[in-house]
Amino acid sequence: MSRRDAAHGASDAIGSALYGLATRAVRRLPRDMSLTSAATLATLDKTGPRRITDLAVAEGVTQPAMTVLVRVMEESGLVERKGDPSDKRVTLVCLTEAGASYVRTRRQAGVDAYARLIGELTGDEAEALAAALPALLHLAELESHAREESDR
Repeated sequence: MSRRDAAHGASDAIGSALYGLATRAVRRLPRDMSLTSAATLATLDKTGPRRITDLAVAEGVTQPAMTVLVRVMEESGLVERKGDPSDKRVTLVCLTEAGASYVRTRRQAGVDAYARLIGELTGDEAEALAAALPALLHLAELESHAREESDR
């Protein structure tokens, strides 16, 4: 087996492991709101206020569906609509403090769940994960840039 074949095989195995972890993590999330609603709140937390049309593109739903979703989250006190100071014709969706708190709490619950699992690894396994952290962070950055490009 060539070095290139071995690297490709390792990439497939790593990709499979990461995908499996991600899908299991999503399945364990509390079902207090839809995944699209939670993703929209996370997008607003990361990017700041956005137009409904931009949110619809980012989350892969239609603009009417996002309008309904925003209305429900607005009624729940998680988001609010504000005028765009640079264009008075535009309305932006913004996180409220309750929405930001929800995102932080949900994110911390995920961090805590993984921290507990990592605590069950052997010392060598935990060290291997720690050594891989820069690569994992870079991978997350690459994925984020790829998603931004696909949103355009």
